Amino acid sequence: MSSPGLRERKKQKTRWSIQEHALRLFEKQGYEQTTVDQIAAAAEISPSTFFRYFKTKEDVVLEDEYDPMLLALLAQEPSDEPFLPALRHVMSMGFSQMGPVEVSKIKQRTKLMLAVPALRMRMLDNFNSSVDMLAGAVARRTGRDPAELEVRAFAGALTGAMIAAIYAWVDGGAAEDLGKLIDRALAHLESGFAL
Repeated sequence: MSSPGLRERKKQKTRWSIQEHALRLFEKQGYEQTTVDQIAAAAEISPSTFFRYFKTKEDVVLEDEYDPMLLALLAQEPSDEPFLPALRHVMSMGFSQMGPVEVSKIKQRTKLMLAVPALRMRMLDNFNSSVDMLAGAVARRTGRDPAELEVRAFAGALTGAMIAAIYAWVDGGAAEDLGKLIDRALAHLESGFAL
């Protein structure tokens, strides 16, 4: 797998810098009170540049760099390993490599998504995108059609299990390890959701 070129790395650095400025302003002023113009000014870009990186103000909270990383790591897992154990391994590995700043950013973004009605609605809209992404990954690994009902149902269950773990993490004040909570939720799915 080739690494992104210099131009792409600069674009990604700018993208996540804009997000960091936005999150800082949301923390200080509140989400509703913060404008795109203020975010752009803090990031030293124009509002039109903001919209080249994020379609909406909501997207600056919702989008992150983790989905492409997850897909790349999944592609490196042994092809004969079933999808769920491979996903658990990748998620565990990814969370073990996160530092406190990254974990804090996830917590801040998640709390905003749960607290702000517009973000909560967009998060629900993005649920389908997560299912599409995971269905594609499952299909590539299993040779099945990503539109197949069973593949989409499985991807939906994966997404739901991870969301439940993230909600439990935020509700618990982020006291537990998020990676372990997600692994626990995925293990519960792997067991057939036996109660």
